Order: sequence, then C-alpha cells, then structure tokens
Amino acid sequence: MSSTAAALLGLAAWSVFLTVLLVGLRTGLVLAGKKAANAFSPSGEDLEGLARRLTRAHANCYENLPAAGAVLLYAIATEQTALTDPLAYAFFGARVAQSAAHLASTSRPFVLVRFTFFLVQIVILAWWLVQFFMAG
Repeated sequence: MSSTAAALLGLAAWSVFLTVLLVGLRTGLVLAGKKAANAFSPSGEDLEGLARRLTRAHANCYENLPAAGAVLLYAIATEQTALTDPLAYAFFGARVAQSAAHLASTSRPFVLVRFTFFLVQIVILAWWLVQFFMAG
C-alpha cells in the first residue's frame, strides 16, 4: 500500500474513530438521563467541555475530508502517488494532531497549535495541487 493510500485510509479511520467516541459520549448522556436523544445540537453548542470539543473536532474532520480525500484519490487514480507519497504521512499526522489539540483545550495556545496543524494540511494540499497541475 502506498503512503498516499495509507493516509487516505487513515483519514477515514480517524473520522470513524471520532464518530465512535462521539456516539459513546452521547449514548452515555442519554442513558444517564442528562440529555434527550433528539436534543443534541450538531454544533455541540449545547454541551460543555470535552463533549463540545469532541463534537467540533469530529465536525472539523468531516468538513475537511472531502478536499483531502479528493486530492489523495486523484493521485491514486492517475497513478501519481509519487507526488503525494513523500508528504502523505505528514498530512495525516497533522490531521490527527489538529484533532488532538482540539480535544485537549480551547485555550488560546491550543487554538494556535490547532491552527498551525490546519495550516500544515492546507499548505500540503496546495503543494500537491500545484504539483499535479505542473505534471500536466
């Protein structure tokens, strides 16, 4: 499996992992009688602490997965993974690190860390797109 394919699979797995955590957290709140099953806000604004941060980290993953997935799938489909393989694991690592920073805190330092990891992903995606256009 190429690094590109592994990163794509990793992005999907990370999104599923955060979904499982979110489902577990929400199920616990419902079973404990703290929240009605139909009362959760998609944005997480109705929750506090880790529950709110997990909701937002999960949403951030599925908001950004289409662009990353499209670029990585394009590389695989056009047999241009030589362009994406060198940074594929760095991209995936930045995604996981961004989520981890999101889960840890919403303090200013953590928001800056989270933004830095987001910026790394955007720069890598832009670099890959430039490489594809230059390759023809």
